[in-house]
Amino acid sequence: MIFNSPKISVVMPVYNCELYIKEALDSILNQTFTDFEFLIIDDASTDKTVSIIKEYKDSRIQLIEKPVNTGYTNSLNYGLKVAKGEYIARMDGDDISLPERFEKQLAFLDANPEVVLCGTAAKVIDSDRVIRYPEFNDYIKLEFLSQNCIVHPSVMIRKSILDFYSISYDTNKEPAEDYNLWVKLLNYGNLYNIQEVLLYYRVHSSQVSQKRFNLQVESSIETQLELLEFIHNGKDKSSLSSLLNKIFRNNKYSYKDIMFFNQLKKDLLLANKSDFFEPNGFEEYLIQTEYKIINSYFIKRDNFNPNIFFQFIACKHKLMNKMSFRTQMKIFLKSILFWNVKKT
Repeated sequence: MIFNSPKISVVMPVYNCELYIKEALDSILNQTFTDFEFLIIDDASTDKTVSIIKEYKDSRIQLIEKPVNTGYTNSLNYGLKVAKGEYIARMDGDDISLPERFEKQLAFLDANPEVVLCGTAAKVIDSDRVIRYPEFNDYIKLEFLSQNCIVHPSVMIRKSILDFYSISYDTNKEPAEDYNLWVKLLNYGNLYNIQEVLLYYRVHSSQVSQKRFNLQVESSIETQLELLEFIHNGKDKSSLSSLLNKIFRNNKYSYKDIMFFNQLKKDLLLANKSDFFEPNGFEEYLIQTEYKIINSYFIKRDNFNPNIFFQFIACKHKLMNKMSFRTQMKIFLKSILFWNVKKT
């Protein structure tokens, strides 16, 4: 059986997945919707991954063996390039798709042409944890201001949008290449998350390292800057990048950060008059961000001096968050007493 123009192209990069690949393969091949090609791009695995895949005789499988390891994002982009389907369904070699996943995503996308990407909820394997993100486009955009809220291996994307606008994963954004792609797609249609669990998602230690975390933070900051540029003209980009970096890492803030944010929030509220972000939700995002900054600088700080209280008096009328009288008195008393946290 040859699938010249399947409805779906499943794109699954793999690398040393011998422990989990059989479950992943079976979950795709046993889908209730069957009109798909299964593109498996092996990134020069050194274990039994390829030999396990070759045991399967299903004609929908197209195994592409890369002679040299060039990375996950390169594999993804190769899959997008050669895919023939109307839709791209993502899958990873250590996850499990539930049998009706494709059928339900396809039905939704066919019925909602304005939606360019459809993700799903996911359950973490060997855990009771369920990953369920905002359902509708307006709330997905708001959540993007804080984090990636699309489960990457759960998505189905319109191939026509990727082709027409020459959209692909940015290799420079790995390991947050998916987050960046979702923000790009906001230009061309709506995003949607089915609230039903249709994917079992595996979390294991090899996915996490400090080096990878640092890269992910840097990439996520760049993506959030791109997101804010939908409404913001990009001025003071370096200051905004520095502030986002502190927010991501829960670092200490400076008084300069507070003054910068005071002006930034006014600029952003004015720029959002076009309602790119849902107004009430966007204002709440700014309120919560401001609270995180002022709470860290004025309340949770390790040491106080009189200048801290004078700074608070100078900026408190500009704050969206109104501190209680009791909290203000605590700041005053600690400041005049030069209060310090005792280190143990």
